Amino acid sequence: MTVHIASMDLNLLRVFDALLEEKSVTRAGARLGLSQSAVSHALNRLRYALDDELFHRDSQGMTPTPRAVEIGPRLHAALASLQAAITPADFDAATSERRFAIAAGPYSCSVLIPSLVARMSAIAPGARLEVSEMTPDLVESLDAGRIDFVIASFEDVPARFAQEPLLEEQLAWIVRAGHPLTQGPVTFERLVGAPHVQVASRRAALGGGRRGLTIRSTYEDSGAFESELAKRGLARNIGVTAPDSYAALAIAARSDMAALIPRRLALISAQSGRLQLIEPPYESPTVDVTVLYRRDRLAEPAVVWMRDLLKDVASEA
Repeated sequence: MTVHIASMDLNLLRVFDALLEEKSVTRAGARLGLSQSAVSHALNRLRYALDDELFHRDSQGMTPTPRAVEIGPRLHAALASLQAAITPADFDAATSERRFAIAAGPYSCSVLIPSLVARMSAIAPGARLEVSEMTPDLVESLDAGRIDFVIASFEDVPARFAQEPLLEEQLAWIVRAGHPLTQGPVTFERLVGAPHVQVASRRAALGGGRRGLTIRSTYEDSGAFESELAKRGLARNIGVTAPDSYAALAIAARSDMAALIPRRLALISAQSGRLQLIEPPYESPTVDVTVLYRRDRLAEPAVVWMRDLLKDVASEA
């Protein structure tokens, strides 16, 4: 059967592309801003036009037929090329009024976003920046283009996303000014002898299954401190467990407890004079902070500009 492009509605091809990636009528509709019935209607028109079932529903969702799998990559590449063809070739930061949307946690909002705002004010005064938290619909918002970038530490990243390093973060211990640990060298035994604020280990799985992302919600040393404890046959004294680094900071500032938090965050907090840093008296690995975005959005000059600006700001952090 010969299909002529002149008889094909381009919007139907966008629905096909979204269904092939999402494997769900609901998620494809949310990504395209369409109702489930509109997606189903478009799929029926495609089935008639291409003389193939294209997708059948099973326990895994909408599973593509061999014909859909065959044409999917070529169609996706063609749509990406078409988007690139109609996207302005240049991005003029000085005159742009574009809205940039970034999802970031409290750490990134403290360490990176202030410098990013300052740079944008200087070189792109008309552009808008919207920073949001990590919501349950984050993956859907990335796929739909409502969110441009996510700044975090990731564990599982599907192939449709690209991620690039921004920072290598180290962890440091922090105590209140005048704490006994600030008097003289801090040995591992002295550190263990103090009560600790333990930051609860948390990971957020967003988007569901192999289509989603796994984000580390807390900054950890990959078990380095616990391994050193086990090696020396010691046990730590946990005074309280806190939900995040900011809660741990507040507790450490008003108690005799020590907290392990990201070093850059500790440095910012120590500027108040109420807290002091203690470098870990053991080998502690770094934590990678990366920026993530949809690979196909590199066809947009504005997205490339913001990615490069984020990397530039991070290099100065």
